Amino acid sequence: MGAVVTAVIAIAAVVLGWITIEMACKPCLETGRRAMDRALDPNYDPDDASPTANANASSTAAEPLLADLSAASAAAAAPAKAI
Repeated sequence: MGAVVTAVIAIAAVVLGWITIEMACKPCLETGRRAMDRALDPNYDPDDASPTANANASSTAAEPLLADLSAASAAAAAPAKAI
């Protein structure tokens, strides 16, 4: 009987821990899940996706997997201060 009680308590602790992590990290987890869904979508082709064509689209499957990391956007950021 003691083993059953211990197993139930352990399972309850794992479930509560899982719920806590899901609630605490919800924005990060949703972003990662959307990226995985796009990456695993067999109909998604990043070469066919254009940012202007997808601006009004309701589907997120055509969005690029990474944000714009071009040199122009990097140059627009404030330079780091040297110590």
